[in-house]
Amino acid sequence: MNEVKKYKNLFLRGAIAASFIAEKIQGHQTKTDIGAHSIFLGQVRADVINGKKVAAIEYSAYEEMAIEKMHAIREETFAKYALTCMHVWHSLGNVQAGEICLFVFISAPHRKVATDACSELVERIKAELPVWGKELFEDETHQWKTNQ
Repeated sequence: MNEVKKYKNLFLRGAIAASFIAEKIQGHQTKTDIGAHSIFLGQVRADVINGKKVAAIEYSAYEEMAIEKMHAIREETFAKYALTCMHVWHSLGNVQAGEICLFVFISAPHRKVATDACSELVERIKAELPVWGKELFEDETHQWKTNQ
């Protein structure tokens, strides 16, 4: 159960700042067993849907369930790939178009392992985590987002 508690940091309120991302990357320079990092940054798009432009996405989650699910995904990913470390942060609340809402950071001794694990992890997050996005349009209407 201690491992699940580690994922309390899965969620951040609002957009994920570039300075936060840089700080996390900088913190890995002392880990000399790492040969590669693979990073995924999910950004809110200003899509036009039925003639209406997305201004922001408001993210919500069943946090306790999401933390437990992320722990399971994490353990399965570590079992499948030889990783050094894995970090995931997802926004909750309002994130404007152009801002970062998902930061996945995978480290491994070798490039291919890092990139393969990162790609698979992002797909699983999008498909399995109980996180929902309400697309907020410029005209102040909204609709629930479907993951693609």
